[in-house]
Amino acid sequence: GGISRTVNYQGYRFDIGGHRFFSKVPYVNDLWHEILQDDFILRPRLSRIHYKGHFFDYPLKAMNALAGLGPYEAMMVMLSYLRAKAIPYNGGSEDNFEQWVANRFGYRLYSIFFKTYTEKVWGIPCHEISADWAAQRIKNLSLKRAIYNALVGSAKSMNGEVITTLIEQFHYPRLGPGMMWERCAELLEAQGSPTVFGQPVQQIYHHNGRVTAIKALNRRGEATEITGREFISTMPLRELIFSLSPAPPDKVLQAAHNLRYRDYLTVVLVIDRENVFPDNWIYIHTPEVKLGRIQNYKNWSAAMVPDTSKTALGLEYFLWEQDAEWKWPDERLIETGIRECVQIGLIRPGEVLDGTVVRMKKAYPVYDNYYHRSLAIIRRYLEQFSNLQTIGRNGLHRYNNQDHSMMTGVYAARNIFGETNDVWSVNIEQEYHEESRPESSASGERLVPMRPRDHAPEPQHTFDEIVEEAYAGQVVEELFARLDTLAMGIAVGTVSGLICAIGILLLFYHPANMPELSGLTRETLGLDPDWVKIVIGITGASGAGFLLGSSMSLVRNCLIKFYLGFTRKRVEASQTQAL
Repeated sequence: GGISRTVNYQGYRFDIGGHRFFSKVPYVNDLWHEILQDDFILRPRLSRIHYKGHFFDYPLKAMNALAGLGPYEAMMVMLSYLRAKAIPYNGGSEDNFEQWVANRFGYRLYSIFFKTYTEKVWGIPCHEISADWAAQRIKNLSLKRAIYNALVGSAKSMNGEVITTLIEQFHYPRLGPGMMWERCAELLEAQGSPTVFGQPVQQIYHHNGRVTAIKALNRRGEATEITGREFISTMPLRELIFSLSPAPPDKVLQAAHNLRYRDYLTVVLVIDRENVFPDNWIYIHTPEVKLGRIQNYKNWSAAMVPDTSKTALGLEYFLWEQDAEWKWPDERLIETGIRECVQIGLIRPGEVLDGTVVRMKKAYPVYDNYYHRSLAIIRRYLEQFSNLQTIGRNGLHRYNNQDHSMMTGVYAARNIFGETNDVWSVNIEQEYHEESRPESSASGERLVPMRPRDHAPEPQHTFDEIVEEAYAGQVVEELFARLDTLAMGIAVGTVSGLICAIGILLLFYHPANMPELSGLTRETLGLDPDWVKIVIGITGASGAGFLLGSSMSLVRNCLIKFYLGFTRKRVEASQTQAL
C-alpha cells in the first residue's frame, strides 16, 4: 500500500518513486534480511543532476563540477560560499529552506542546484518551505565536506557518521519494494494474521478518550464496523482528524485543514533500447521542463523488466491534485513525458514502445512555514486517546525514510506490550533511541516524553506555549552555532586582499591623491611600481586578514563554549538545590 508498493504493468515493475533500502539501525537491517533473505540484493548507487544540457555527478565531484559550470561560474560559486560563511544571509537566520541552504552552500550554488528542483517537488517558493525539510534531507552535507569527499573519497561527517546523502550503495528487493511487504503479508498469514485489503476507513468512533471502533467499506461498498482494543493509524493526519466521530473541536479541524500534501504522478515509458543511461535515477534541475526526476528501474534490479533488451523509465512529476495536469488523460501525459525526454536529449521519439501512468495522492507531507503550529495542535489533541497511535510518514506528517517509518511501527507495537516509547521521537535528526523500560527506570536512565496511556489527559497548553516549545531548541541552536574558523579566515583574507588591491590601483591611477610616503612604507604597502612588491603587498594583506578572521572566529567559539559550559553547570546546580 501507499508509496511502498511496486506496480506491475505488462511485466514491467516500477516503484512509486525509487526507494533505497539503507539504515543505520541494526534491527531494521536484520528484519529486511530476515524477510527477503537472498532476494535482498546489494546495488551500486549512481545518480546525477541534469542542468541545462550538462550532467553533474551527485554527490559533487570537483573536476566534474568545474567542467560543467566552467571556470568563471565555479569561481563565483566559491566566492558566494565564502561570502555566506563570512556574512550569513539574512543575518544568519534560517527560518526557511532558502536561508538554510544558502548559508551552507552559498546563494549561487543554491540557485543552480537546489532552487529549481526543490520548487518543482514542492510547488511553492523555497522561502515558504520550512528549514526542517532541509535539515532532514541534507543532514551533515556542506560544500566544504562535498569537495573534501570528492578529493579524498570520504563519505563521513566530522563526527565520523555516514552522510546520508552520500551513500554509494544500498540494498533493494529483487522485484521492487512491494516484494518486501507482499512477503511480509504472506508470513503473517501463515501465522494466522491475514492482512485485509481494499477496505478504506470511513469513520473512527471514540468515547471517553478511547477509540472504540472503525467503520470501513468492503469491496462491495457495504459498511463494516470493526472493534478492537488498540488502534494504529498510518492515514494522513488530515484524513484521520476528519474521520473522527464525534468530530474534534473547530481549532483542531482547522489545523488539520491547514496541513498540505504534495501529490505525485509517474509516467512509465518502455524504451526499445538495452541501455539508455547508467544511472539509477537522474534529478532534472533544468527549468525548461516540468519533469522532476527519472528512474531507470532496470538499473535498480535487472528483474524489474521482463526483457533485458528493453528499458523502463519512470518520469516523475510533482503536482497538486487541483492542477490541470493531474486531470489530463493518460495519453496526453505520456506524450508530454516523451516530448520532455526528447527535449533534454535522453531518448528518441521513435523508440518508445509503450507507456502507462500512475497517480498517487498525498505522497509527500508539505513542510511549509505554518505546519509546525497545525501539527502541534493536532498532536496535543490526539494525546487524549490512550489506545490510538499514529505512525509512518503521513501518520506523523514527517518526511521520514522507510526505515524511520518502520521504527515508528516497531515502537507502536512495543507500546501495546507495555513499553512507553515516543514514536514522535523517531526522525532523521537524531539516533533512534528507546525510552527506558519500567524495570530500568530506577537505574537513572533518562525518560523521554512518553505518550499518555490509560490515564487522564494532560492539562491543555495555550497556543503560545505550544509554539514556544516547538521552536525553543531551534532558536538556541541557531544563536550558539559554531563558526567555521577556516572559512572565516579565508573570507576575511580574501576581502583584505581585494581591498588592498583596489587601494593600490586607485593610488596608481590617481597619483595626485598619493600621500607623501617614505620609501620603506611604499615598499611595505606595495606602492612602488614593482609588480613583485605589489603581489607581496597584496599577499601580506590577505595573510593578515586570514589570521585576523580565523583568530576572531576561534576566540568567539571559545567564548561561546565557555559560556555554555558555565550556564550548564549553573542550571545543574540550581536543579540539585531544588531536589
